[in-house]
Amino acid sequence: MRVEIMDTTLRDGEQTPGVAFTVDEKFTVAKMLLEEVKVDRIEVASARVSTGELEATKKITQWCKNNGLSEKVEILGFVDGTKSVDWLVEAGAKVLNLLCKGSRRHVEGQLQKTPAEHLADIQAVLKYARSHGIKVNLYLEDWSNGVQSSPQYVFQLIEVLKKDVNRFMLADTLGILDPESAYKYCRLMVEKYPDVHFDFHAHNDYDLAVANTYMAVKAGVKGIHTTVNGLGERAGNTVLSSIVGVLNDHYGKTEIFIDESKLNKVSRIVESFSGIRIPGNKPIIGENVFTQTCGVHADGDSKGNLYQNLLNPARFGRLRKYALGKTSGKASIIKNLEELGIQLDQSSIEKITEKVVELGDKKQNITTEDLPYIISDVLGSKLISNKVKIENYYICHAKNLKPVATISADICGKIYEETATGSGQYDAFFKAITKIYQKRKKRLPRLADYTVTIPPGGDTDALVETVITWQGDKEFKTRGLDSDQTAAAIKATVKMLNIIENGNTQNLFS
Repeated sequence: MRVEIMDTTLRDGEQTPGVAFTVDEKFTVAKMLLEEVKVDRIEVASARVSTGELEATKKITQWCKNNGLSEKVEILGFVDGTKSVDWLVEAGAKVLNLLCKGSRRHVEGQLQKTPAEHLADIQAVLKYARSHGIKVNLYLEDWSNGVQSSPQYVFQLIEVLKKDVNRFMLADTLGILDPESAYKYCRLMVEKYPDVHFDFHAHNDYDLAVANTYMAVKAGVKGIHTTVNGLGERAGNTVLSSIVGVLNDHYGKTEIFIDESKLNKVSRIVESFSGIRIPGNKPIIGENVFTQTCGVHADGDSKGNLYQNLLNPARFGRLRKYALGKTSGKASIIKNLEELGIQLDQSSIEKITEKVVELGDKKQNITTEDLPYIISDVLGSKLISNKVKIENYYICHAKNLKPVATISADICGKIYEETATGSGQYDAFFKAITKIYQKRKKRLPRLADYTVTIPPGGDTDALVETVITWQGDKEFKTRGLDSDQTAAAIKATVKMLNIIENGNTQNLFS
């Protein structure tokens, strides 16, 4: 059974508190969803919201027109006479997702109209849309309540409007359904109207959006709505990456054409644009989901991938990792050493394992890139040496002036001095370092992510942990710890520079 995926990150996802995408950000995500991820349809805006919304929609619809994708772009509109349709015409859009009331309670309580009056208003919009060549899908807002409390009202809407509507969108607007009821009521609609195309639109108030959407598909709906990273009103919507994994692995009767290898990429882009961090334990896209922490699991994987399931990270453009900490065993250490291309004898591995467990017991966060330093410390080897030292630095941030940094660095025995300004104190420091490396004709990796962690309830002198993710041909992380946030970031950066100078990231750069 072919199932359409309509992604509404750029409309419903933008209803996440604090999230507002710029014109270019909307265009970038829209293009990526259609071209790379290959979703069937996207909902990109609400009519009449703002001038920025109109500008973004025009940019998206023009690109889609040039690429034969116009009917894949949809706009949320309202039962407002001619206003929403006129907005779509100006924006160059061809598909209206018309928001109407899917429960009698909402019609009488919110609109203070009779069902007949609301139905007549809808028909007027449909007629006007047809006269402008615009296709219409119908959102049944609060349908999950309506189908239970006022089913005859719901059926009346569909009976009267089904000839003029492309798709009916069954919205669990308040997230009240559970998997059994989602199946029951979606199945009721499909059996009663077998020739009607139904979409299912879930909300995640009870953390059941993915499960409910899965059951809606099993019930026979022909389309489902998602958002990247589960963004959306209140607790959000059905997570695109999660429902794709569930349908591909647990319901072989469906046919979807999503490119799984692009899901992590679009998730990171949306994370950056939205400012909403992806939880580390988020399925498919979270930082930790392909990371084994228990040493027993690492041992089992080394003996035939005994602790792995169908969710192979390679499907999603990711890698399996083995965390370092208090529960690490020798197998975890060996897996990380293999990643670094380092070989040690069994006695040395046991000593390194003891040290990693000791550090983990003190709640220290250990990255793979920390291992060479731990090896040098424990074994007294020269595996990693401090070829880069920051002899002195001066960083100043004065009101109404750009921060400035002056640094003196000892690199392989030669002293370099440089000054730079930046948007912030660390930015100024990194730009000064970049100037030095430009003189040395060496490229630095791109800073891909920067996280700062302060213990909850910590005092003003609490230690700050800064973890920086660097991206070249491969991705790696370095960590710094200090009571000052900028100083912690500088320590993490110096670790990165020493990794480069010691040649521990072969083929790092393109």
